[in-house]
Amino acid sequence: MMSNVKARALRERLAKGEFILAPGIYDGISARVADKMGFPALYMTGYGATASMLGLPDAGLATYSDMVGRAEMICSVVQTPLIADADTGYGGLLNVQRTVRGYEAAGVAAIQIEDQEMPQKCVHTPGRRVVPAEEMVLKIKVAAEARRHPETMIVARTDARTAHGLDEALRRAKLYEQAGADVIFVESPESEAELECIGREVEKPLLANMVEYGKTPRVEADRLKKWGFDLAIYPGLGFSVAAEAMRLAWEHLKLQGTSTGMNVPQYRGMHELMGFQEVWEFEKRWPQ
Repeated sequence: MMSNVKARALRERLAKGEFILAPGIYDGISARVADKMGFPALYMTGYGATASMLGLPDAGLATYSDMVGRAEMICSVVQTPLIADADTGYGGLLNVQRTVRGYEAAGVAAIQIEDQEMPQKCVHTPGRRVVPAEEMVLKIKVAAEARRHPETMIVARTDARTAHGLDEALRRAKLYEQAGADVIFVESPESEAELECIGREVEKPLLANMVEYGKTPRVEADRLKKWGFDLAIYPGLGFSVAAEAMRLAWEHLKLQGTSTGMNVPQYRGMHELMGFQEVWEFEKRWPQ
C-alpha cells in the first residue's frame, strides 16, 4: 500500500505535541504564498474556494468536482500538508467514499466532513441544520474505511452548537471520536468558557476555527493549546485582507488615474513566486 507522505508528516507533528496553526488558502496565489511561510499545515477553505472559483457565497453551490479540482491544483503547487474542506461529503455514503478517495488522490492530508444537512451552508451563518448524529456516524465509518492510505486523516465537524446547544455538540463529538474520526471539530462555540469546556471533554486531536468576525472569540495559539486544542485554522484571514487590499488599490487607481503614489503594499517577486525561473531555465535548455 502506498503512503500519504504529507498526511504522515502531519500525524507525526501532532503526535509530538506540536500545535498546528493553519492559514486558510483558496487559490494558487494564496497557496504559493502560504507554502513559503513555514506553516505545519494549510487549510483549503470552502468559503474562499467557492468565492474565488464562482464569485458566489458558500451555500452548497460548489460541487464535489469543483472542490476536488481545486484541492488537486493546490496540492500540485505546495509542499505543505493540506487540510481540505469537503462539506458534507457531497451526498450519501457512496458519495462520502468517492469524496475521500478523490481528495486522497488529489494529495490531501486531512479531509474535513461535517454533519450539516444538504445543501450545506457556510459556517457562522444562520439557518444551518444538522443531520441525525447516527447518520454522521455512518459517514465517518465509511470515510475511515474508504481511505487507501492509513495516514490520511478524517476530520469530523459538528455544527450542532448553534441550533441545539453545547451539550448536544459535545455528545456528537464523542460519538464521532468513537466512530473513527482522527480529529474533532466542534464548530461555533460562543465564548472562551465554551472553548475550555470542549478542550476538557474531547480526547482526540481537537481543531478550533478562528474565523474572522464570527461567533467564536479569536484566541491565541498558546491558550488554545493549554485548553486542549491541537490545531487552529484561520480560513477567512487571507481572502479578507486580499479583498480589502484590492479595494484600496483600485480606489486609488479610480481617483488618481494611476497606480503611482499608492499606499498599499504590493507583493514583490511575483515571477519567483509563480515559478517563472523554472520556465526560463527550461527555455534555455530547449530553445525554439
